Amino acid sequence: MKGDPFLKVNKNFGLQELTLLRLSTTITEMNSELKNITREILLGFWKVHILHHAAEGPVVGQWMLQELRRHGYELSPGTLYPLLQRMERNGWLRSEVDSQGGPRARKNYYLTPKGKEVLKFIKDRVEELWWEIKDEADK
Repeated sequence: MKGDPFLKVNKNFGLQELTLLRLSTTITEMNSELKNITREILLGFWKVHILHHAAEGPVVGQWMLQELRRHGYELSPGTLYPLLQRMERNGWLRSEVDSQGGPRARKNYYLTPKGKEVLKFIKDRVEELWWEIKDEADK
């Protein structure tokens, strides 16, 4: 264990403390990597889910949170609502506010014609990628 950076922290560490320190560091690194994956890759998956469901009918934020969680994606309203707003600014969704709902009225998000084109484009790319990945896995 000579040169081990964990031993430089405290030379009086026993094996159990050293193991826990390494485990803690590994968990921290894994959490950091998961945040990177979420930020870089899963954000795109969430957008595809939103576009897909908006193509089926109006999407409401709270329902979309539950739907994404059903698929194993954990995100907060503080992540979802800015995402929906960004997709609306991009012209992929449009929203209508319930006029009877007061200041915190729910918004229904609908797929726009541009959003439909984006969804078609994504579906084609996902299908192409799926076949490429599947072919590699079958070798």
